Order: sequence, then C-alpha cells, then structure tokens
Amino acid sequence: MLKNISLIIIIAILISACEESATKKRGGKFGMSDGNVPEFAAIEFFEHIYHSKGLEGAIQLSTPKMERLIRSYRTNKSVQKHILNMRFDTVTIKTNSRSAGRNEFSQNAQVSIFFAGKLHGNILKDLRVVELIKVDNNWKVDAVSLN
Repeated sequence: MLKNISLIIIIAILISACEESATKKRGGKFGMSDGNVPEFAAIEFFEHIYHSKGLEGAIQLSTPKMERLIRSYRTNKSVQKHILNMRFDTVTIKTNSRSAGRNEFSQNAQVSIFFAGKLHGNILKDLRVVELIKVDNNWKVDAVSLN
C-alpha cells in the first residue's frame, strides 16, 4: 500500500514538473530578463507592435501620452508606418546590453533599440532611442525618437 502511494506521488510530481509555465520565459544578459529593467520593457513594447495581432500589449507598456497616440492609429501596421516610421515583414529586435541594469533604480531611462529585418525582400537595419518612465514600479514607454 505504501509503495502504491509513493508511486502515485512520484508520478504526480513528474507530471506537474512537465507542465509548461504560463509565464513567458525571459532570458537575457546582465539581468535584462527582469521585468523591472527598462530595456526589457522597451523590447516587449516593440515585440507587441511587430509580432502580435493587436496593440493591447503595447498599450499596457505605454504612458497615457503614448497610449493616446497608439490608439489613434488603431492597427499594428499603421503604428509601424506613422509612429515608428519603420515597416518590416520580419524583424529581430535587440537592445544595447552595455547599459542594462544601470537604469534599474532611476525614474527615467533612455534605451537604444536595434532593428534588423526584411521588407519586400530588402534587408533593413535601423535604430530607435526609446524614452521610458517608471510608473508604479513598472517601466512605460513615453516616446520613441525617429533619429
């Protein structure tokens, strides 16, 4: 009887350990995987704009000023074209990891984001500087420079 109970417990532990976590796995260098780092919030903002079907994720990571601007354009493609002035068919988004962690304890941050992708078969590379503000212990995108 004791063997059956211990066998059931071991099987239950193995099954629960194999379940996929609901939270997104965050990897990165220099603690950039932490949600309290402005670089992570900036990358997540652009990931929602370029890789999601809707804008709600990007709106959640925006200040009220940026939220009004994003909502006025309504679609991801319009935001890419009019606000960011960058359209891509496929894109890879990276940050300058040398500054990661230095802005963690401040209230304002500027982050450089590098874009490499394709549009109509042409290879495009670009850079944007993102201004973030800490609101209620969360980093929010306030502005994106067009260089």
